[in-house]
Amino acid sequence: MILDSLSQAERYSKWMPSLKMGFGFIIGQARASLALGKHEIDGERAYALVAKYDTRDYESAEPEAHRRYLDIQYLISGRETIYWTPLDETGKVSQHYDSERDIIFFERNARARPFELAAGHFAIFFPDDAHEPNCHAGEPAPVHKVVVKILL
Repeated sequence: MILDSLSQAERYSKWMPSLKMGFGFIIGQARASLALGKHEIDGERAYALVAKYDTRDYESAEPEAHRRYLDIQYLISGRETIYWTPLDETGKVSQHYDSERDIIFFERNARARPFELAAGHFAIFFPDDAHEPNCHAGEPAPVHKVVVKILL
């Protein structure tokens, strides 16, 4: 898992060139006027999902992970708490892997580590990073978010 501000994106693109197209989309498109829904970047190799929502209670979240894609989660506006757990510390599987959606869910456990994601910052989640996004950072609040999916 990586947590940083968008101003540092270039350093990660040098380390992992496939991130360049994802950060390019975020830098070029991620503003208040960005339409909700799916945006193609490079076919199924890279695409963005844009959403607006109100943050939720931690109790309603479950750790999730992906096998084929990494996530770059970037906040256009708002703030939220995300809980992170290394995959090898997750609990039992609560919903088996769905290959069409590239997602698996786990039971929550006491090992989850919270961090705050604020507007202008991103988190990168790799397949060995279970994460519980969209949670309150205090009180429920609106968020405008881009999740770029990069095929590994």
